[in-house]
Amino acid sequence: MRAKPRSQTQVAISHTGKWWCLLNASPDLRSQILHSRELQPRDGEATRESPIACVAITGADVDQVAGLLHLREFQPLQIYATGSVRRILTEENSIFRALQQAPNQATWRSLPPNQKFRLDCGDAPSDGFICESFSIAGDFPGYVRGMTTTAGAPLPSSEAVVGLMLASASGKKLAYLPSVAKLEDSCLPRLDACDVLLFDGTFWDDDELIRIRGDGSSALEMGHIPISGAKGSLEKFSKLTHPRKIFIHVNNTNPILDEDSRERQQVAAAGWEVAEDGWDFEL
Repeated sequence: MRAKPRSQTQVAISHTGKWWCLLNASPDLRSQILHSRELQPRDGEATRESPIACVAITGADVDQVAGLLHLREFQPLQIYATGSVRRILTEENSIFRALQQAPNQATWRSLPPNQKFRLDCGDAPSDGFICESFSIAGDFPGYVRGMTTTAGAPLPSSEAVVGLMLASASGKKLAYLPSVAKLEDSCLPRLDACDVLLFDGTFWDDDELIRIRGDGSSALEMGHIPISGAKGSLEKFSKLTHPRKIFIHVNNTNPILDEDSRERQQVAAAGWEVAEDGWDFEL
């Protein structure tokens, strides 16, 4: 087997390289910052001044939010999340009050599903991004299912999982979908119009964990469309011709991590890449 070690999926975007926006906040964020000079305090500036100015959270899974606690220093931080995800983190999980120990330490902003909005990042409008969100069929993580709003109604399912489409200053687009249980065909033209597609590559087979562990849930039950199969992402996206297609969020049971495997060869033949730590994209 020939495979490279990988940390949890983490994406950082910037227009100028001065201020950065994170797409989710992985549990490995601290080590990822240590290995990425661009995300470290700049030479000659205050040791605690981070170039990370904002975070856009697409869901409440632990591997999407745990890294926020590495950003708990007393400096301004913009955090975009749906209302339901914000409530889950700030009202139901007291540990995230570590982000609220000083005035303006963290400002939570709305990430409205199925709308265009601006991700403010840095100290000038040109540092921000025009972003479009779209709801993805899925559920809240198991640890919050059954939670209701203050009015007693269930948390709205449209706020459980979202995908993001971000536009660069040049007009090119990055699609970010790290967790997808189901994708409607109506989304395909939108994804085919993007330039880089970062898509959920968690599992190869729907029964991958069941087969390996002997029990458990299927990929779809866990909120991840498998890569293989008649309804898998390889087949579903077979007609996409424009974007550079990259699998992210790959579980350690997925055989595509083995560069010599038959599955990896299938992925490559279909025009897909498998993300590695440290990759850069310029749009």
